[in-house]
Amino acid sequence: MTRYIALLRAINVGGHIVKMHDLRAHFEALGFSRVQTVIASGNVIFDDAAADGNPAAIEQRIERHLHTMLGYEVATFLRSPLELAAAAAHEPFPGSSAGTAEKPLHVSFTRRPPGADAERALLAARTDIDDFQLRGREIYWLRRTLLGESEFTGARLEKIIGMPATARNVTTVRKLAALTRSG
Repeated sequence: MTRYIALLRAINVGGHIVKMHDLRAHFEALGFSRVQTVIASGNVIFDDAAADGNPAAIEQRIERHLHTMLGYEVATFLRSPLELAAAAAHEPFPGSSAGTAEKPLHVSFTRRPPGADAERALLAARTDIDDFQLRGREIYWLRRTLLGESEFTGARLEKIIGMPATARNVTTVRKLAALTRSG
């Protein structure tokens, strides 16, 4: 039995409304057990009895099923409890008060680490307001102001790195890590 955290893109944004009990049912229909949704933004904790060791295949299976059932693409990013704990514990901007209301910190999850060119391009997009750090398959985005005051967007991040991503506030990432540690 392998435990995973699925971070889904396009759940309860842009007019795509999915009730959490329906999302749990979709995961259960795929044969997953101990399915738990956390916050209505597409975070699903589950066990996979198949445990074939191929998270990419599981991501594709979830994506195909959700596309069929919901009628639109839902990019899926899996992490193990250890991977999520490492992402939650990482301090990308020490001494900066990153993760406070005044300086929100988001973690963007990707399927693979962005290449060197993408990393250079993203770091070149740094401003006095927005700062970035790449660490494996996670991108940490510090905003030194409120969201509406930043010109940088998730869509721009995806364009720069050349691949899909989904972002979560670091508080959510830490909550998910704590739940998988205790569950």
